[in-house]
Amino acid sequence: MAQPAWEKIGIYKGGIVPVLYKRVPCKKKHGVRFTINGRDYFELVLVSNVGGAGSVQSVQIKGSNTNWLTMSRNWGATFQSNAYLDGQSISFKVTTTDGVTKTFLNVVPSGWKFGQTFSSHTQF
Repeated sequence: MAQPAWEKIGIYKGGIVPVLYKRVPCKKKHGVRFTINGRDYFELVLVSNVGGAGSVQSVQIKGSNTNWLTMSRNWGATFQSNAYLDGQSISFKVTTTDGVTKTFLNVVPSGWKFGQTFSSHTQF
């Protein structure tokens, strides 16, 4: 049963088993990946294969014809923008939860399509 396993890592008290955990740095092979979904004025970007802290705090997006725009978190590591970036090359600034920010310039070429994933050469 699961309860004996939980009782080995926590103290059962009042129906609650507090669990202590520690986040450890993540080493990833290859670069950070950006998967772009959505449609026209709605970019939904999944940021994956993130090393270092392993979790994303914030993302900014920039088209070749725009300034940097802050994306809002949609769910998990998926962020959204309401900009029209079709036909533009796209760059990202990603900040991980340990406060490290990396810039991924022109990681998405101008001929991109929704549903594609692009890998950077940069990693945390």
